[in-house]
Amino acid sequence: MAERDTVLSVNNLVVNFKTDNGILQAVRDVSFDLKQGETLCIVGESGSGKSVTSKAIMGILANNAIIAGGNIMYRGENLLEVSEEEFYKIRGHKIGMIFQDPLSSLNPIVKIGKQITEATLINSDKLKLMYNDIISDDLIRYKNTLAKMNIQIDTERKKLETWTASLGEKGKLTAEQKAEVRQKQAEFKTFAKETKQEYMTQARSLKAVLDRKSKEAKAQVKEYKAKVIAEHKAKEAKLKERLRSASGAEAESVKKELEQEKVDFANQLSITKAEAKRRALEIMREVGIPEPEKRFNQYPFEFSGGMRQRIVIAIALTVSPEILICDEPTTALDVTIQAQILELINRIKAERNLSCIFITHDLGVVANMADRVAVMYAGKIVEYGTADEIFYDPRHPYTWALLSSIPDVDSKERLEAIPGTPPNMIYPPKGDAFANRSRYAMNIDYREQPPYYKVSDTHYAATWLLDPRAPKVEMPRIVKERIRISLEEDSHEQEG
Repeated sequence: MAERDTVLSVNNLVVNFKTDNGILQAVRDVSFDLKQGETLCIVGESGSGKSVTSKAIMGILANNAIIAGGNIMYRGENLLEVSEEEFYKIRGHKIGMIFQDPLSSLNPIVKIGKQITEATLINSDKLKLMYNDIISDDLIRYKNTLAKMNIQIDTERKKLETWTASLGEKGKLTAEQKAEVRQKQAEFKTFAKETKQEYMTQARSLKAVLDRKSKEAKAQVKEYKAKVIAEHKAKEAKLKERLRSASGAEAESVKKELEQEKVDFANQLSITKAEAKRRALEIMREVGIPEPEKRFNQYPFEFSGGMRQRIVIAIALTVSPEILICDEPTTALDVTIQAQILELINRIKAERNLSCIFITHDLGVVANMADRVAVMYAGKIVEYGTADEIFYDPRHPYTWALLSSIPDVDSKERLEAIPGTPPNMIYPPKGDAFANRSRYAMNIDYREQPPYYKVSDTHYAATWLLDPRAPKVEMPRIVKERIRISLEEDSHEQEG
């Protein structure tokens, strides 16, 4: 089977948050790839860093977030360094997102038809889109240069603020500490000045290129508009000439052609409300909303939870994204509706060849969704592999714990709760973050973080249990039993 292209790559991502109590380490050195047409499921408890990772990809982190390291590569560009202008072209258009609570994602006092067509109508001016497409590359290069300058300066400023805060209260600093602070501040000012000089030289050159491209683009757009108008007038004149000599059924036919010509002309210059509505109704049918013509004019409160989630999915699909991020889209729904929404996402993904990142706290939900699974705990990916490897050959104690806590009708073993609570990530543990909750923890788990151990070419786990020096430990009996039952069921299905 041919290797699928990588559409998104997250490398050594580190995201912190400034809080009143200190720096919270939300995402710690996270790396993963997303392949074309696959579903990557990120699984973990609340607070494990799943949603923060997805928000970093979308560029919608809170203002107190600090991206302290790593990169997010999409089509050869680092999303952490692009300007907001370019992110506007990517967010929603190339990378869409479905949030977990459909009711809070929808405006309760706006009809759903208007909410579905909003993105289409915002980008309805085709002449403007044409102009933006022509200047896009040069504009992005110019804006990204300014963005990189600001990011570098802001990163150094935040480092200085964090370092200064770590010294203690400003009024209680020693004379030596105050002198050191002044020196660091002077170094930062020098760095900021030199960085600005370096990048502004590049920016001025890029701006001159952009101005030339802008003039060319305006001329091309003007020429295209004149051509479209001329063609429309010529067709309209011919049809009117035919209408003058026509009568009866032929005249009615020509009138319809005239009306259609007006519609076609309008659609060449912009997306009309009628065209936006037609597209919306099409997508509503695609996501399984019955009687879309009637539902188009209804409000969110007139829909069930499952139908509201279908509307949110429809909104995400209106601009045909390449990547779809689903942040716990079934959490607020009952079990039967969950299954319908999961089936819908799977079908749409296959029909549109979407790449999907599916975020959940429930391993059971992703059993029939995932191509690969990343298990997150305390801001780190602790196990990473194909769906079969995670479900049939799990190696990390946290993965065992998650599998042990899933309700199952076939297993006779008692469900096992995960003891304790996740650690406070303002004060992350020195060693393995799961050690205090794991009955398999060894002394080294409290002293050092485990590296990733390779189980196979596609399967890795960060646990000291895989170290050759570690004692042999069997996975919990409930997990073994579930794997056995599942393998037997798969065998019976294949025989049948």
